[in-house]
Amino acid sequence: MAKVKITLKRSLIGQGHKSRETIKSLGLKKINSTVEKELDNSLEGMLSVVNHLVTIEEVSK
Repeated sequence: MAKVKITLKRSLIGQGHKSRETIKSLGLKKINSTVEKELDNSLEGMLSVVNHLVTIEEVSK
């Protein structure tokens, strides 16, 4: 599986409950906070919900 780096780039102000809970479950709290996760089907679904709020980069090994 590939590793991805997920960074929160936009504020959650004005976002719906689903987007807020998805960002929280990804482990992101503040703008410019970053987490690295293994890419799988569940993560792809979560990222499709919040793709307008985050940037996604593939981490090279």
